[in-house]
Amino acid sequence: MAKKQHDTPQLDQLESGPWPSFVTGIKRLAKTNDMAVDLMGQLETSYQTKKGYWKGGTVGVFGYGGGIIPRFTELKNDKGEAVYPDAAEFHTLRIQPPAGMHYNTATLRKMSDIWEKHGSGLIAFHGQSGDIMFQGATTANVQPAFDELNELGFDLGGAGPAVRTSMSCVGAARCEHSCYDEASAHRTVLNNFLDDMHRPSLPYKFKFKFSGCPNDCMNSIQRADMAVIGTWRDNIRTDEKMAKQWLAKHGMDELVNDVIARCPTKTIELKQIKNLKTGKDLSSVAINDTQALEINNKDCVRCMHCINVMTGALSTGVDKGASILVGGKRTLKIGDLFGTVVVPFMKLETEDDVEKLVDLAQRTIDFFAENALEHERTGEMIERIGLVNFLEAMEIEVDPTMVAHPRTNPYVRTDGWDDEVAKIKAKKQAGMGA
Repeated sequence: MAKKQHDTPQLDQLESGPWPSFVTGIKRLAKTNDMAVDLMGQLETSYQTKKGYWKGGTVGVFGYGGGIIPRFTELKNDKGEAVYPDAAEFHTLRIQPPAGMHYNTATLRKMSDIWEKHGSGLIAFHGQSGDIMFQGATTANVQPAFDELNELGFDLGGAGPAVRTSMSCVGAARCEHSCYDEASAHRTVLNNFLDDMHRPSLPYKFKFKFSGCPNDCMNSIQRADMAVIGTWRDNIRTDEKMAKQWLAKHGMDELVNDVIARCPTKTIELKQIKNLKTGKDLSSVAINDTQALEINNKDCVRCMHCINVMTGALSTGVDKGASILVGGKRTLKIGDLFGTVVVPFMKLETEDDVEKLVDLAQRTIDFFAENALEHERTGEMIERIGLVNFLEAMEIEVDPTMVAHPRTNPYVRTDGWDDEVAKIKAKKQAGMGA
């Protein structure tokens, strides 16, 4: 039995709403764990004073420079003693999850046993970087806890100015929309950057995230310094039988209002079968004996809406790969940034294909390490130095789709254009002469 729980009127309020509360979970742990009891006491104090009482420090395990988040209490009495001694040290171990978040129940039970033995019993699946967060251990117990988790087959993740653990969706294992092997790409890329993860030496953190299709279930475009998002470059596939079944179940109103009308680029039209066009960029699927959907694929932006609503009747193409985006992040020095497309399409089918992704990632991280300011994310670095300079360093050709927004000034200065044309012609002639 743990010691008597503290009075927590402020935290009790959080249990009064309609949704499950983290307070209920910690109270359950507090019945058998003194760390959880004093954690509740310190948290209640924070709610009353509107002030946090945790400070950092240096805590680690042998051979690693990161992966542990140190937390020491600043809540002391007049004698300098911790007011809540059993939560005076409450460190977090960041542990790498399996790619795609695949676990079996035996592994989860072993993890729980290890953390009840060495820590508070509080586990979060998962943190923003994808790690399993084992929250609440004393300095003395950090090494023993890691040793047992390591024997179970798990490694520390990233913390501090380092490459982070990364996340990948369940993808090809269970999802019909998957456009590449997310788990394999995740592991291959991460295995190449373990040293950058375990021994922090970057200006700030660098995150990878792998989403198997444009639905982007990992929110990689919003949160990843390098986002790998599955896509396709041929036509949407269609299935006439399933399209007719869908219409019979949902009706014409839903087809028009929830599929056709919601296409952001007006790619889909409802037509009489006799009026359908033909062409390499056109797909069509009959929905009854007289009508069909016509899809102009060259206008499709892969938003996935029609495929999500009419799954099976419409599906991703067969020429699959991934788009690579760089620079996504949450608010830091400047506001939130979406990732910028730097490689519109990359095949990820063979080992050689994935090696090209690893090479791009290596060059990006090297450039980030050399050119970013301290505490600056990749997206902020690109904003500061300019996308063109970044693309030039990466040896990537500029593509019109990389434009952040259209020009707002219709006037263009033409000073010096004739001189530039003359220089280009002279270079070409010199090259032909050579």
